[in-house]
Amino acid sequence: MAQQQHYNYPPNNGGGGLIGTIPASAVGSENAVGEQQQQPLPPSAVPILKVMRLQSPELGQPTAGMLGTQSLFSPALALPDSFGVIHAGETFTAYLGALNPSSDLPVRRLTVAAQMQTPTRRWVLPCKLDASSNEGGVDVLPKQGVDVIVGRALEEVGQHILRVEVGHGAGSKTLRKFYRFNVSSPLQIKEMSVRSGDASCFVSIAIENITTATSLTITDVDFQPAPGFVVKRIDKLHQHTIRQEQENATIVVNGNNKNRIRAVDLFDKCGRLQPGCSFRYLFNVSASSHDATLKGLACGDELGKAVFTWRKAMGEKGRISSTTVLCPPCGVDPTNPRSSGGGKYVVHGSGLSVDAAAAAANRVSSAVADSGNNNALGEALPVTVEPIDPPSLMKLAVPQEVQLLIVNHSDKPMHLQLQMRLNHMSGVVVCGPSFKNLGNVSSAGGSCVVGVRLVALVAGLFRAQGCVIVDLSSGREIAQPPLFSVFVEKAFDQ
Repeated sequence: MAQQQHYNYPPNNGGGGLIGTIPASAVGSENAVGEQQQQPLPPSAVPILKVMRLQSPELGQPTAGMLGTQSLFSPALALPDSFGVIHAGETFTAYLGALNPSSDLPVRRLTVAAQMQTPTRRWVLPCKLDASSNEGGVDVLPKQGVDVIVGRALEEVGQHILRVEVGHGAGSKTLRKFYRFNVSSPLQIKEMSVRSGDASCFVSIAIENITTATSLTITDVDFQPAPGFVVKRIDKLHQHTIRQEQENATIVVNGNNKNRIRAVDLFDKCGRLQPGCSFRYLFNVSASSHDATLKGLACGDELGKAVFTWRKAMGEKGRISSTTVLCPPCGVDPTNPRSSGGGKYVVHGSGLSVDAAAAAANRVSSAVADSGNNNALGEALPVTVEPIDPPSLMKLAVPQEVQLLIVNHSDKPMHLQLQMRLNHMSGVVVCGPSFKNLGNVSSAGGSCVVGVRLVALVAGLFRAQGCVIVDLSSGREIAQPPLFSVFVEKAFDQ
């Protein structure tokens, strides 16, 4: 606690002395403080605020009413009006200038602060005057000024407000200005994902230039996978770069025409995206480790997001990303698993076992769980049958054995029997015993593997179907969707 001293104040209007206490640090400085408070503040000029967005000019284009046939690619440059067109993904950069218009008075204790207000939050924009503002500001001489540059990457769409506050006169006076501008998205991004196995998905990303008169050049395309996954871009043009083709290309020598890079190929690789045009990209997302492969991809799991980098005509750079892509459902109709997919669905590569296990363990995302599809899937298919590396090609009338994985996803053990019912088969039928006792299969992921022999009776494309699991304890029959597709061809000697 600070040390205190007692002293007597001078008599006031002839009255008795007033006794009081003050901190020790204030003793002897009373008269100086009183004199300082009585002195008027030094005069300060009123600054003028100038705000301008820093951006590249645009190519001069003819407007309505102009005479002549001026080319769209005119060498003239046109300065944009106001803040111009601002797109999400760009970096907004602004010049802030505080000028002293007075010819004889300085601006005392000048401070400058800027904030960017987005539709969801407010960001403080740092500048080089922050340290001086914290120390009380700077003095600006007559006919002089200070300027700063602030910037912020724009990530949201909607109305933004640039808030600039200039203080002077030791904080006694403040000048505030607000600059509103709208931010729009230059690209419309659509995502579509398809299961390609228990631990992999194909992701298709389509982008469209939805601007009215701004051409974009897509300079980089990337898909950032979720932790535990790796991504591979599937693109024939992407696999062979322009540099590789230039190394392989030759020129005309001695009148002989050699292979050259075509202009069409160069245009396809340049990434030029005119207004109203669109591109589509394909990626394969798969598990990166053995543990992630065993866990699999369930409906609603995050796969990652696509990130696109683009440039405008004058080199302005922007970066925009898609929403998080989720793993789609397996496609089984819980009300009628046997006829799911309208004659196209098969279990192999659909991730049915992973979705059923996720539904049983209640580890799907809330957005998916709200639909009720996974809960219905867990009730309709407490036991799943999945083929292990099934054949894609079979010879006519040549039996072939297929291994099946049976998994019990329920919370109680079951005494199961596998049945292959001939009346539900077509083209490819069971060869040998049509049922096999599996014995007791434990709950919560208990499994067993059994082999069945199949034979093709007709050439063509068929599905191996007609599989039914029977719980011998309760008598419940669990019909399974078609297991896999196979093409049957005739042998050469037939």
